[in-house]
Amino acid sequence: MKFSARSDNELVALAISSSDQKAFTLIVERYQSMIRQFLRRLTAGDYHLSDDLAQETFILAYQKLYTYKAKGSLKSWLHTIAYRQFLKQLKQHKTLELDDGQTILISEPQSALEADLLAEKLMLRLSPDERVVMTLFMSAGMSHSEIEAVTQMPLGTVKSHIQRAKVKLHKLIDKSQLVA
Repeated sequence: MKFSARSDNELVALAISSSDQKAFTLIVERYQSMIRQFLRRLTAGDYHLSDDLAQETFILAYQKLYTYKAKGSLKSWLHTIAYRQFLKQLKQHKTLELDDGQTILISEPQSALEADLLAEKLMLRLSPDERVVMTLFMSAGMSHSEIEAVTQMPLGTVKSHIQRAKVKLHKLIDKSQLVA
């Protein structure tokens, strides 16, 4: 079997049992962009901070890999670590809060990059809790119960945050001028 075709659980087992650097490197390669994008949304587009948090996430994941239990997906486990790193950063530095006076001009995205930048602008208007659940829901494609496991928020709270965020985002889009 080709090394890169191995399942997440096989790679974890290899990384733990033989301290196989190649196995963990493949895990990082599989999930690095997803975790960075997740953290970029949570940090409202702060690329430097999200890259730092992603690096801390994978360092911590490597150190704690032996604690991973295959009950949930590796993707959810890594998102949980990333989210906790984000919360730790938020507690240490209250600089991620947004000034409500900011205005956002929304134009029809012409590329994936423009759509990504637009999403980051819109995420600025959500609370950190709303940002995390919406990012996990929309970008990572997680179910409500997976989000509950990652964030440790009650299921009802997850659903409320998602609903509230959707309403806020729809209002922002409706109020903004769409430029062709």
